[in-house]
Amino acid sequence: MKLTLILTLLVLAFLLAPARAAARADMFYVATNGDDANPGTLAAPWRTIQHAANLLAPGDMVYVRGGIYNERVRVNVSGTKNGGYITFAAYANESPILDGTGLVVKSGWDALVRIQDKSFVRIDGFEIRNFSADKKNRIPIGILVWGAGSHIELRNNYVHHIETNFQGVNGGDAHGIAVYGTRAPRALRHIVIDGNELSDLKLGSSEALVVNGNVKKFFVTNNIVRDSNNIGIDAIGFENVAPDDAYDQARNGIIADNTVYNIDSSTNPAHQGAHSAGCIYVDGGTRITIERNVAHHCNIGIELASEHRGRATSYITLRNNFIYRNSEAGIAIGGYDEQRGRTEHSSIVNNTLYDNDTRAQGNGELYLQYDTRDNLIRNNIFYAGAQGLFIGNWSTANTGNVVNNNLYYRVAGGGEWEWKNKRYQKFSRYKNATGNDTASFVNLDPLFVNLITPDLHLQNTSPAIDAGANLSASGSTDIDGNARVQGAAMDLGADEAQ
Repeated sequence: MKLTLILTLLVLAFLLAPARAAARADMFYVATNGDDANPGTLAAPWRTIQHAANLLAPGDMVYVRGGIYNERVRVNVSGTKNGGYITFAAYANESPILDGTGLVVKSGWDALVRIQDKSFVRIDGFEIRNFSADKKNRIPIGILVWGAGSHIELRNNYVHHIETNFQGVNGGDAHGIAVYGTRAPRALRHIVIDGNELSDLKLGSSEALVVNGNVKKFFVTNNIVRDSNNIGIDAIGFENVAPDDAYDQARNGIIADNTVYNIDSSTNPAHQGAHSAGCIYVDGGTRITIERNVAHHCNIGIELASEHRGRATSYITLRNNFIYRNSEAGIAIGGYDEQRGRTEHSSIVNNTLYDNDTRAQGNGELYLQYDTRDNLIRNNIFYAGAQGLFIGNWSTANTGNVVNNNLYYRVAGGGEWEWKNKRYQKFSRYKNATGNDTASFVNLDPLFVNLITPDLHLQNTSPAIDAGANLSASGSTDIDGNARVQGAAMDLGADEAQ
């Protein structure tokens, strides 16, 4: 009798187990007219997002109805590989707004959405706004991912008006989206930041969108970052974010298909009038691919540098990007002075640069700063503006860099190249003195589609078509995702003419 009862219970447990697993992957709802005492159904929703963030289990989804939610959210639950993601998503065709108006920013880091030491979490479709501080060392953040964990996805969110209004040089910071890997050896890994828009941010010494420290396998894609007073997108290492130097470096990531513009630090109190903010910046990161981005009207289009003496930004592939009308330089590499680090083993290939260094600071379209080593600079189009400076290079700490197969053009003709602190006004003298650009082109109009907008795609009669070297570093697709080689050879610049 006892054996029969035990067998019956085991059979019932087996039959009921799938039902429990299926029921666990539930859908819940939050609405401004809800109540946290409700069951969280569509008809009887919860009132706060935080209530959901305390209760969900792997595979669960919470749909948040449109309206304003004046709260902080701390995600206190994790999904799992087998159970699935925990998802916080906007209800169909509605806009939930997480608004920080009236919330006092606490001392130190304070985020409207915080995900710490969690995995398999997805945030999708929220507007996150109006969180600000005016005191030193009070750091407002839109979304903060912190600690260690894996498979975090931030998708289709609109983050704006996150602000530090502190007027001092040091101690004013804010972020739109920040990912900080603060553990070691455990990392934050497989982090997806896709389809978001970040705008109108007052950042102090910090960045609109940043991955910093022990973060690996990250994907920053299809985002718009604009109208902010410091760096747009940044991948950082060597800031003592992780407790072990061997892991303190953002790495093995992709920054692709983003549009970044109107990034200017000149009115930012932390920068004391300096025009130093990049659309996209790698400061100490390694093994990162930056491709198919559009970077314009920033101080620096794209910068690969290291601010830390003895440390390097390394193995970066910068390819197939449109970079135009940035005030200080199109592309900058190396440390900004002799107390900084270096840029090494990086490939800058098939980019299109147009009318950069618009403030005529003597930096040019391509700016080599302190300590650049063993970098590859090929298949690019450098279309200089009025000052006519193609390459600026004040530092003699420049070794092993290969510069070739590029096209240089200026409407007025001529132009200048600076190499190891020497200026050359004739292309032939520059080539003979440096050994650079032996197979490059000068005074050939690349024939962009439109210079007003501008549209930097190539007209069908462009001399840049089939004029490049076939480089594996250039990847398989151009800026539009089309096949990289369409004719006899690879085209110069970011666009492969169809």
